[in-house]
Formats: sequence, structure tokens, C-alpha cells
Amino acid sequence: MIRVAVSGCAGRMGQAVVEAVRAQDDMRLVCGIDLHRADAPGAVPGAFPVYADLHSALGHEDFDVLVDFTQPDAVADNLRAALAAGKDCVVGTTGITRPALEALAAEAQGDACLFYAPNFTTGAVLMMEFAKAAAPYFPEAEVIESHHCNKKDAPSGTALRTAEIIGAARPFTSSAPGTETEVEGAQGARGALVCGVPVHSVRSMGFVATQEVVFGSMGQTLTIKHDSWDRTSYMPGVLLGIRSVIDCTGLIVGLENFMM
Repeated sequence: MIRVAVSGCAGRMGQAVVEAVRAQDDMRLVCGIDLHRADAPGAVPGAFPVYADLHSALGHEDFDVLVDFTQPDAVADNLRAALAAGKDCVVGTTGITRPALEALAAEAQGDACLFYAPNFTTGAVLMMEFAKAAAPYFPEAEVIESHHCNKKDAPSGTALRTAEIIGAARPFTSSAPGTETEVEGAQGARGALVCGVPVHSVRSMGFVATQEVVFGSMGQTLTIKHDSWDRTSYMPGVLLGIRSVIDCTGLIVGLENFMM
């Protein structure tokens, strides 16, 4: 039985993780962690212990895996405390840099593992894998991502990771017009340049998560698109991460490590 703690259990993603974990025969929800703990027990059916911070949870509960869907300004402290206690971590909070992840993993005790995924939907992982396969054959590529208006970071972690994958997979530099073509007063029109790939972010009500990767070459375009319209789409990936991380150590980035 895998004993799980969910940090950010009162949030929308946290509630979905709680429900998914409680529905598994091989997992047990030990506790939740959320600053808004007064509201957390009523956020899902049934009662479970909820602590205002991770240090309190570590002092009262024993668990194997911490799942963190909190905020970028809180996640580092959570992971540092959990890894120092030898707990495996499954992280869906975006906005963490690769150097920061490496530094956190270096502080882990025993064989604890830090698993970070920019996106937990299996479709998004496959989108990135398809983009990797296409990248060497198209001289131009751009990423357009659209999320709900309450998302805290832009671009999304998925968009950044996609651009990194494309940049690493193609043995050339794009010759598409860049920021030098932006007219005065409209800087940013060409998006953020990430590993040589322009990335554009849309934030609006009505979206959950959508990303398009648009490739172009002479006389043709290829568009790879993934839509997520419900947070339950993340749960198969989260559960796969929980089941996989207990057999791993160190830092692992990307759900594709457990899918491929």
C-alpha cells in the first residue's frame, strides 16, 4: 500500500488528486496539506487529516509519497522539507527551473526521488514526443499555449519543455523573423524566444489547457494540438508518477520517463 500526502489539497488540482488517490486499491490517502485547512476537509467527500503546513504533517503522519500541486512561491520549501525527511515527491507545480530542481534533489536523504512533470496528461507527453520527431524536418516551429486566466505562470511549463525539446532535436537555427521585426510600441509580438523557438501565451476564461505546436517548411505546415478540458485528464499521469517514483532515486523530469 502506497501512503500518500497531498499538498495543496484544497485547490482544484489538489481535490482531483485526493479523489483519484482515494479511488485506488493500492494507495491510501494519509493526509492533506493546505494553508486554507479550515475549508479543505469539506472539499472532498469524507474526512481526512489536513495540516496547515508540511512540517506539521511530517511531525504527525507517516507517508511514502508527497504530491505537490501548490504555488511556485511555496513548492520549493515543501520539497526541501519532504526530501530532507526521505519522502519521494511527485510535483505538478510549474514555475520551477531545472537548476532549482537539481539543487533540491541534491538535498534528498536516502534514496528519495524528486519527480517533476511539466504536464501530467498522457496526450501532452505524446504531443511533445511527436514534436521531437518532427523538429529535424521543419525549419520553423512555434508554440502557442492557452490556459485559464488564473494560471500563475507564463509561458506554461509544458510550453517551455516543448520548446526545449524542439531546440535540442533540430541541428540548425531557425531563420524566421524574430524580435527585430517587432514594431515600436508592440514589443513582444513575436513571443518569448525559448531555445530558438517562439512561444506565445494566451490567458482567458474558457480554457483549461490547450497547446499547439506549428511547424512550417516550404509549401506545408504541420500542427500538433492537444486539448485538456477537465482536470481529471491529469490523474492517470499523477497516479503513474506515484506508483513509479517509489522505485526511483534522484531527479527525474518528465512523465515520458515512465511512459516510454
